[in-house]
Amino acid sequence: MEIRKIEENIFRFLMILSTIIISSTLFMIVYTLFSKGFGSLSWDMISKIPEGGFYIGKGGGILNAIVGSIYITLGSTFLGLLVSLPIVIYINVYAKRNATIATLTRLSSDILFGIPSIVYGAFGFTIMVYMGLKTSLLAGIITVTLMIIPILVRAIDEVVRVVPEDMSNAVFALGGTRYESAKIILRQSIPGIVTAILLSFGRAIGDAACVLFTAGFTDSIPTSLEQPAATLPLSIFFQLSSPIQEVQNRAYAAAVILTIIVLIINIAAKTASKNLSKNKI
Repeated sequence: MEIRKIEENIFRFLMILSTIIISSTLFMIVYTLFSKGFGSLSWDMISKIPEGGFYIGKGGGILNAIVGSIYITLGSTFLGLLVSLPIVIYINVYAKRNATIATLTRLSSDILFGIPSIVYGAFGFTIMVYMGLKTSLLAGIITVTLMIIPILVRAIDEVVRVVPEDMSNAVFALGGTRYESAKIILRQSIPGIVTAILLSFGRAIGDAACVLFTAGFTDSIPTSLEQPAATLPLSIFFQLSSPIQEVQNRAYAAAVILTIIVLIINIAAKTASKNLSKNKI
């Protein structure tokens, strides 16, 4: 009994220590961003595009990067969901859960999940060169979509696999089809699907390497899919590269904006997940 009590106390200490480390790291990140960037945050920075000399400390804002990030993230998340949901439904409903194709699909998703984003950017750039395309909003959306599809597939798959198999069997016992079974499973998995979308959204909006070669960068707001698009991560990178302290402070302010956007998406997703959970059986 004494040994078990000692083990319990050790693991409790390790859990408390881990919690403190994670919480402290989050606090230090937020404190650093707000302490260095909040003073440079202004309405002009949010509502205006860069003016001449913005990256050497003159007027303007990062509205182009905010809009570009939202365009690319929303577009890639939507396309990724359109591709990922059918894959997950097929390997869990139409194919046997332990079938070879399901195992290979999960293995492929795991491998693709671990590939660095810079590799996706290089792959997207290669496709652009082959097809004769230029850096554009469309190229950025497609490349980011390829990057987040494995995230969506694995996250949604894990949620769907938690749904009791007896629920599908009950649908079949009542004369239902696989399509009707898929609808029931998806309804039960909606909160988890929302979480998966949130994870992919956070990965998409915070990535810089993937869009560096494909979306390009511009001081204007794109009005078509063929035009290049700026993103917040690249805007932060370019401003931090400046030797001017004022420009570096603006980079931290841009990071604050990016953090706030992610926070808003988190709150919205949690609210939506809570409301949609009411539809579960």
